[in-house]
Amino acid sequence: MNYFSNSFRKAHPATLLLVSYLVAIGLGTCLLLLPCATRSGDIPFVDALFSATSAICVTGLVVVDTGTYFSPFGQGIILALIQMGGLGIMTFSVFFFLSIGKRVAFRQRVLMQETLAHTPREDIYRLVKAIFCFTAIVELAGAALLFIHWSREYPFLKALYVAIFHSISAFCNAGFSLFGNSFMDYRGALLLNFTVCGLIILGGIGFPVIYEIFRKIGARREDHMRFSVQTKTVLVTTFILIISGMAIFWMVEHDSSLRDCSLGESLLAALFQSVTARTAGFNTVDMAVLSNATLGLLIFLMFVGASPGSCGGGVKTTTLAVLGALTWSRFRRRVRVNMFKKSIPGETVSRSISLFLLAIGLTAAILALLLLTQQGAPTVEESRAQFLEYLFEVVSAFGTVGLSMGATTTINSCGKILIIVMMLVGRVGVLTFSYVIAGAEAKNGIEYAEENIMIG
Repeated sequence: MNYFSNSFRKAHPATLLLVSYLVAIGLGTCLLLLPCATRSGDIPFVDALFSATSAICVTGLVVVDTGTYFSPFGQGIILALIQMGGLGIMTFSVFFFLSIGKRVAFRQRVLMQETLAHTPREDIYRLVKAIFCFTAIVELAGAALLFIHWSREYPFLKALYVAIFHSISAFCNAGFSLFGNSFMDYRGALLLNFTVCGLIILGGIGFPVIYEIFRKIGARREDHMRFSVQTKTVLVTTFILIISGMAIFWMVEHDSSLRDCSLGESLLAALFQSVTARTAGFNTVDMAVLSNATLGLLIFLMFVGASPGSCGGGVKTTTLAVLGALTWSRFRRRVRVNMFKKSIPGETVSRSISLFLLAIGLTAAILALLLLTQQGAPTVEESRAQFLEYLFEVVSAFGTVGLSMGATTTINSCGKILIIVMMLVGRVGVLTFSYVIAGAEAKNGIEYAEENIMIG
C-alpha cells in the first residue's frame, strides 16, 4: 500500500491525468457490460470498451447505435461519462473536495493546469465553481431551447429527455446522438441548428477564455482590463476557421450534396458542418456523398480541433495560430514571433512545433497500423477509397470529433483498439501522452557545441 502511495506522490502530473482517464474508462466499460445497459442484455467487451472510451473522451465515434442498442440505463451511463469527460475528470475531483469542505492540494492544482491549460496561480476555487455554474446554466438553456423544438414532435417526457441528452452532448462536444443519422432530418430547423452550434462553440473555446470574458464583463470601467493574447488568439482563430470553413464547404457542395436545398438551408448546413467538424461530430449532411475536396477540408478542421482547456481535442487553435505567426515572422525575416503586439516565448513556439509534428507522426503511425490490420479492398480503386475512409476515421478520433464515413462499424477488434488509443491521446493531449511515454526528465543534460546545418 505504501509503495502505491509513494508512487502516486512521485508520479508526473501527466501520468496521473492519463491514469484518471484509464480508470474512468474501465469503470464505464464495466457498467456498460451490465445486462441492464443494453436492450439485448449483451454487448461484446471491445464494443463496451470502445463506447466508454468514446464517451469519456467526448469523441462520438460509435460501433453500435446509441439510441437503439443501449437501454435508458446504458444511455444514462454514456451521458454521465460524456459530462465527466467534457468538464475533465480532475475538475470533478476538485469540485468534490470543495463540496465536502476539504482543501485542494498543490498537486491537484497542477493536475487542473494539465486539464484546463490554466495556471495554478489563479483562484482554483473560483475557477472550478465558475466552470460548474456556467456549464449548468448553458446546458439548461440549451436543453430548454431544444425542448421547444422537440416538444412539437414527441410527448413531454421524451422531448425533455432527448433535449437534455443532446444539450449535454453538444456542449461537451461529444457528438453522441440518439438518432441513427444524427441531425440529417433537421437540416433546415433553425432553432435546433443555431442552438447546437452555440453549445458547440461555447464548449470548444475553452473554460479559461470563458472565465476571462466574464471577468472582463464584470470588471469596472476604471480597471481597464484587457483580454490576454490567449483569449484574443482563440476567439480570432475560431472565428476565421468557422467562416472560412463554411464558405469553402458551401462553394464546393452547393451544386452536389446541397443541390436540393434552398440557399438559406444550404448556408445553414455549411455553417453547421464547419462548426461541428472541429469538435463535436454531429452532421446534417451525409458524409458518404461529400466530395474529396470537402473531406480534405473536414480532415483539416478535425486535425486542428478545439481550443486549450475546452471539451475538444486536436492540436488546438492556438497551436495553428502560433505556427502561422512563426511562418509569417520567418517570411518577414524576423527573429521573434509576435501576436497582438506581444512577443511569444520561444518555449511556447517550440512546444507548438513539437505538438504539431508529434500529432502528424502519431496519425501516420495509427493509420499505417490500421491499414495493416484490416482486410484489404479487392480492387485498387476500392483500396484508395478505403485509405481515405481510414484517414478520416483516425483524424476524427484524434480530434475527438466523431464524424465518420462508416469505417468504424466495419473494422475488426484490432482496429477498434487502435481507434481507442487515438481517442485517448486526443483527449489527454499528445504532449501529455508523450511525457508519460518519455518518462522522467533528465536532470543534468550535456550541452554540446553548436554547429549549423542547411535547411530547405
